[in-house]
Amino acid sequence: MAKKQLTIEEKLQAALVPAEEQPYKVPDNWCWVRFDVTAELKKGPFGSSLTKAMFVPKGKDTYKVYEQGNAIRKTTQYGSYYITEAKYQELKNFAINDGDIIVSCAGTVGELYKLPSDCEAGVINQALMRVRVSNLVNEFYFINYFSGIMLQDVVNSSQGTAIKNIPPFKVLKSMPFPMPPQREQSRIVARIESLFAKLDEAKEKIQEVLDGADLRRAAILYQAFSGKLTEKWREKNDLSMIVWEEKTLQDVCSLKITDGTHKTPTYTTKEDGGIPFISAKDVTQGEICWDNIKYIIPELHEELYSRLAPQRDDVLLAKNGTTGVAAIVDTDKVFDLYVTLAVLRPNQEIICPRYLLRIVNSPICKRQFDEHLTGIGVPNLHLRDIKGVVIKVPSISEQQEIVRLLDNLLTREQSTVTACEEALTTIDTLKKSILARAFRGELGTNDPADPSAQGLLQEILEA
Repeated sequence: MAKKQLTIEEKLQAALVPAEEQPYKVPDNWCWVRFDVTAELKKGPFGSSLTKAMFVPKGKDTYKVYEQGNAIRKTTQYGSYYITEAKYQELKNFAINDGDIIVSCAGTVGELYKLPSDCEAGVINQALMRVRVSNLVNEFYFINYFSGIMLQDVVNSSQGTAIKNIPPFKVLKSMPFPMPPQREQSRIVARIESLFAKLDEAKEKIQEVLDGADLRRAAILYQAFSGKLTEKWREKNDLSMIVWEEKTLQDVCSLKITDGTHKTPTYTTKEDGGIPFISAKDVTQGEICWDNIKYIIPELHEELYSRLAPQRDDVLLAKNGTTGVAAIVDTDKVFDLYVTLAVLRPNQEIICPRYLLRIVNSPICKRQFDEHLTGIGVPNLHLRDIKGVVIKVPSISEQQEIVRLLDNLLTREQSTVTACEEALTTIDTLKKSILARAFRGELGTNDPADPSAQGLLQEILEA
C-alpha cells in the first residue's frame, strides 16, 4: 500500500514545534523547528554489521573506518581500521563525504569534527553519528547551537550514569531548534566569532601567565638560595656571602634522618580510638592534608611512637610515589608515619625549620633527589641519598629574611595564579552566556524586517 503523501500544511505542522513545547520565547520572525529539519542524521551501523574480523590492512581499494577517536582528536589520521570495497558497498549508507560532521555518541559524548576535503573515503562505525546540515541553516550557527547548547544539555541531563550516550534518534530528531531568518543566522555567527575572538585573545594571554608560573617560582627560589634575593639585606647589615656554607641534609638535622614504619599497619577508625597515620599521599606542597588520613589501632601506635615520635617543626619528605615533596609539622597532635615518609628534624642552631622546608621543596633539592630515584612504576628515594643532598646554609638571621621574602613573593605568585584560574573560568562562563543569548535573539543583531524563518521553511517544503 502506497504511503500517504502529506500536504504542505501537514509537513509544516510536523516540522514546527508547538507553542507549549517551545523552551523559551524567540523573536517573532524566528521559529522553533524539530531538529531533524536542520540536518540529516545517520547513526553508525549495528555492531554485528561491522566487527574487527571484517577489517583488512590498508591497501588498494580499501576504505577507512572512522571511529570516535577521529571526532575526539579532530583528525582523519587517527585509526587504522579498513574494510574491503565489497564491504564498503554493503555499508554505503554509512559512508562519509568531505564536509560531513561526525559526532562521538558514547562515553565522550558530543565531540564534533567537520571532515576536510582531503579525507579518505570510508564509513562511520557504531560509535559515531554523521550529520549533514540542511541548506535551511547556516552551518556554523548549527554547530554552535548543537555543540554549545543542545549537546551540553544532553550531557548534563545524563550526569550520574556510568556511560553517557546520545539520546535515541527518535528523541534527538524531535528536539526543538531555534531557527532565525538566514541573514540573522549569519549575523549571529559573525557576532559570536567576534566576541569569542576577543575572549580567546584574553584567554591566551592569561594562559601565558599561568604557563610561566613554574618558571617564575623556580626563578624566585633560585634567587633565594643563591643569595641574590638577600643581596640588599646583606649590604644593609654589612654581611657577605662568605657566611654561606655547604652542608648535607643530614648535617643540618639533629636526629638521624629516618622513615616511618615498615610494618603493614592494622587500620581502625577515629571513632574507635584510632591514631592518625600519615603517608606520602597526605603530604602536599608545604603542609599536611588531614582530610583523608587513615587511623591505626592504639596497640600499634605505642610501638611506633616509641621508635619515632613526630613533633612540631619536623619536615616530612615523601620518599615513595610523589617523591621530593615536603611538608612541615605545624601541630602538636600525636600521629604516626608510614615508610613512605622520611623525617628531617632541623637542628635549629644551624637551620630554621621553614628555611629547611623551602629549600627541600626547591629545584635545588628536587634535582638531586631525581638523580637517585629507583623503582619501576612507583619511584623511590633511599634514605642514604636523602641524607647526602647538598644545600647552602647562611646565617640564621639571613635564613629568616629569606623565608620572610619567599613567603611574600610566593604568596603573591599564588594569588596571581588563582586570579588567572578564576579569569579562565569566567571566560568559559561568558562564552556560555553569549551562546545562550545568541540563540534567544538577545545579541542585538535581529532585524524584524527580515523575512520570517517560517516563511522560508514553507517555501522549501513547497519546492
